[in-house]
Amino acid sequence: MVQAPLSVRQRNAHRHTVVIHCQYTMINSEHFPKCHGTNSCGLFPKKNVKVKPTSTLLSSRVSKQANAVHNSTQQKFETLRITHQDGITTIIMNRPQRKNAFSLQMFNELELALDDAAADNSVFTVLTGAGDYFTSGNDLNNALENHAEEKRFDLRCFVRKFIDFPKPLVAVVNGPAVGIGATILGLTDLVYASDKATFNTPFIKLGLCPEACSSYTFPKIMGFTKATEVLLFNKILTAQEACSLGLVTEVFPDSTFQQDVWARLKDYASLPKNCLAYSKQLIRGLEREKLYAACDEECDLLDKAVTSEEAMNAIIQFFKKKSRL
Repeated sequence: MVQAPLSVRQRNAHRHTVVIHCQYTMINSEHFPKCHGTNSCGLFPKKNVKVKPTSTLLSSRVSKQANAVHNSTQQKFETLRITHQDGITTIIMNRPQRKNAFSLQMFNELELALDDAAADNSVFTVLTGAGDYFTSGNDLNNALENHAEEKRFDLRCFVRKFIDFPKPLVAVVNGPAVGIGATILGLTDLVYASDKATFNTPFIKLGLCPEACSSYTFPKIMGFTKATEVLLFNKILTAQEACSLGLVTEVFPDSTFQQDVWARLKDYASLPKNCLAYSKQLIRGLEREKLYAACDEECDLLDKAVTSEEAMNAIIQFFKKKSRL
């Protein structure tokens, strides 16, 4: 039997139902598997997932599930503060007494926060630090804690959260960015820095190697010789130097940093959300496999380096110097 053509209202309702179902597949927990191999940490639906029209009642289910995910993770955040305002989700690294150093807990909480931000209704996400530091990098106490099996941390999974993040991710660098705090900037989409910010990657001093895909992103951004000076020989960059090399988008006077940056971000938040996300994928999508490969190779080397005699001696010297202070 030939069906009568759909009215405009019916066609619009059908499209709305499909959109709702797509949103549900993005936040359904089965599409956020644990990290087991390449591309397993992505925030995109599994391949070959078929989108079928469903009842519009699903919209309330989506809302409840999104709220449940947000509430369950928010309760666990002790090292982060999360805000939602003007279409912007802001993740604030909140260990100012430790210069926002990455404890194992903060690594894990930031993964959860990125999952939440990917699934919420924001236009884009901002990452920044509380106090005077963006972050002082990896807390070296992790080298001791990570021996406990219940506290094992998967760096691959953490880095892939940044690689696969589906929305624009903006770093607001309010102060020094050290170690992984500097290297993850190559995986963000905009980097606004205070003129008091510095960028320091002391991996070789600690008997380690570059991380967070910086072995790929830094040479691509700033050229091989400059990246070598930064990553191998611990050249500390000022905000202006980092900007001239392309790691930082723009530098602002510290006295007006927050005011100037947030005025601009609020303006950006009025842009079409879906178009921003699609356009990011066009720009970043072709790089994804290369970033996965760089991440895997770095993590393999770090697994060996972290237990090496060089690394152990460097960490011992670090704690000796710290005890004298």
